[in-house]
Amino acid sequence: MPAWVAVSVVAAFLQNLRSALQKTLTPRVGASGATYARFLFAAPLAAGLVALLALREPLPRVTAGFVGWGLAGAGMQVGATLMLLRVFSLRNFAVGNTFAKTETVQAGLFGLVLLGDRLGALALLGIVGSLAGIVLLSTLRVEGRRAFDRAAGLGILSGSAFALSAVAYRGAALALGGEPGALMRPAFTLACVTLVQALVMGGGLAVAARGTIGAVLRAWRVAVPVGAAGMLASLGWFVALTVATAAQVKAVGQVELLFSWLTARYAFGELPALRETLGIALVAGGIVAVVLAG
Repeated sequence: MPAWVAVSVVAAFLQNLRSALQKTLTPRVGASGATYARFLFAAPLAAGLVALLALREPLPRVTAGFVGWGLAGAGMQVGATLMLLRVFSLRNFAVGNTFAKTETVQAGLFGLVLLGDRLGALALLGIVGSLAGIVLLSTLRVEGRRAFDRAAGLGILSGSAFALSAVAYRGAALALGGEPGALMRPAFTLACVTLVQALVMGGGLAVAARGTIGAVLRAWRVAVPVGAAGMLASLGWFVALTVATAAQVKAVGQVELLFSWLTARYAFGELPALRETLGIALVAGGIVAVVLAG
């Protein structure tokens, strides 16, 4: 198994943990506060990692391409997180994550158009199979209504933003140069974009919703783990994105659906349905195909 696949699976687990923590944090600080917590407490951890790495190797040379891709990815990730947390308030945890996972197919398209990333036939088949599982899951009836409504549209938009951010982050890391898979490139990229996100979003909240920052700080017992899990998950994604295309990384990352299904069932008490199980099976089959292709 390629190392980037294992890294992507771990990142998916940590991302699911972060999303679950944010779901519990949102009622206390709002969607914007839960999003801000992710960046506020992740930024110093990411900067600390870069400082440790800098003891052994030089910092990368910042280029215009890095700045452009990094800013684009940072903005898209903030928007995607806000939309996903809104979906969680409209639908259950597993279905909300499912909608956002359309990012895999979208990442393939955006990666092809923006970076020229190519995919083999088996990888494409795996992505399409995973998408079929997502479609099956998205037709679930939740609380007596079709799940594919406003929440679905917002979730798919969230997936678009996550896909664009993944492609942008890959572009930013590649713009730094260096050896594929080296830790400094993704760590430096993560530290820079997370710091920008924390500063920009913090400034916006200070003007538009001043009480949100105080609420996040008071909820630090949950907010700090949100930031730590988010930072480690993002680091895993960034490492994988330096050696594989965004579509491949995000396809493997769909294993998060299994984690979210288990979380929904055992942490939030949401009972699974047969269609959910079938959809997850299709997603898992797609992941296997992408792994074999990689």
